[in-house]
Amino acid sequence: MDALLQNTTFWVGVSFVGFVILAYVKGRGPIREAVHGRIDRIRAEIEQAEQLKEEANKQLADAKKKQREAEDQAEKIVENAKKEAKALKKEADERLADFIKRREQQAEDKIAQAEANAIREVRGKAVDMAIDAAGIVIGDQMKGAAGTKVMDDAIKSVSTRLN
Repeated sequence: MDALLQNTTFWVGVSFVGFVILAYVKGRGPIREAVHGRIDRIRAEIEQAEQLKEEANKQLADAKKKQREAEDQAEKIVENAKKEAKALKKEADERLADFIKRREQQAEDKIAQAEANAIREVRGKAVDMAIDAAGIVIGDQMKGAAGTKVMDDAIKSVSTRLN
């Protein structure tokens, strides 16, 4: 046994086992606390990451909802614009049709007025020509003895009527 006590390898082994036992006894609490502290920090980081993930998912859902709402609103705006454009086109077509109808009526009225004026002028000219022709015919018939006799008879007739 003396040889065993003199052997350096034996003492290194005993020292190592003693160190391990001492380290286990004295270091077990602080190591456990350090490990548990690290575990707690990792859990807190995981919980924080999960909360951030949930918040990001909520924000993503909100963003998608807002995008859908914006798309719906854009579709409604386009739809309303199309309806409004159709209504404006219809109104413009109606106004144009009314304008054309009024212009046609005005043109027809002017044509009717021009026809009436032309007929009046033709009648007036015809009356003037008939009067001129009658004057010429009467003037031709009143020449000579027959004309004098007709004048004398007319004068007598007027004088008897006046008296």
